[in-house]
Amino acid sequence: MKRLCAGLLAHVDAGKTTLSEALLYCAGSIRHLGRVDHGDAFLDTFALERQRGITIFSKQAVLETDSLHMTLLDTPGHVDFSAEMERTLSVLDCAILVISGPAGVQSHTRTLWKLLRQRNIPTFLFLNKMDLPGPSRAELLEELRRTLGDGIVDLTNPDPEAMALGSEALLEEFLETGAVSEPSLARAVAEGKLFPCWFGAALKLEGVEEFLDLLTRLAPDAGDKGDFGAQVYKITRDNQGVRLTHLKVTGGVLRVRD
Repeated sequence: MKRLCAGLLAHVDAGKTTLSEALLYCAGSIRHLGRVDHGDAFLDTFALERQRGITIFSKQAVLETDSLHMTLLDTPGHVDFSAEMERTLSVLDCAILVISGPAGVQSHTRTLWKLLRQRNIPTFLFLNKMDLPGPSRAELLEELRRTLGDGIVDLTNPDPEAMALGSEALLEEFLETGAVSEPSLARAVAEGKLFPCWFGAALKLEGVEEFLDLLTRLAPDAGDKGDFGAQVYKITRDNQGVRLTHLKVTGGVLRVRD
């Protein structure tokens, strides 16, 4: 089973928490599909978040299918809470950058992309709200490549030739076989040379199951690195004032009372 930690990042109101909710629902991790505007989203646990309809603190949830065990980190999209988002970057195996289709690439989207590239975090893009009026897919892809850079490929409608331009290895394979294999794609994603893009509408669950399958197939596997190791990325306190340490286990096993 593939294991990974994925962070969801976005400009505010792109639908990031809605996509988190949809992924958890499609994987069977939650039975009720909540909504941010209804104040019952699974990951909006604080009263102020439910009241304002925004994420203030990073939250985590576990999503598990037959072939994937994924820890989702839903991070704040509002620029005022960027420090909370940046703390999670050090523990991510991959990132899901959510972009509003009608709005396109926004100011904070560029900032997030720059941070992800500086840390060389494998990145998937989910173009959300595609059920609403706005630019076409072709126009959005052109904007993504113009503002964020090369290597972004639409995998809702795969074009082997476009994928092959991601790296010399992919191009060589395409010229020899006329296709690009899935293992080669996964390797290019892990190396930060290719950035899969998916179009959908999280609120209506359109494209969400397919996007989850894409993550299962192409996201890098964190694997097991043997001896126990962990990285602390956040410290909080519960309602009783007890200190809570949030960490990512990078290898081995941590048991109760260790």
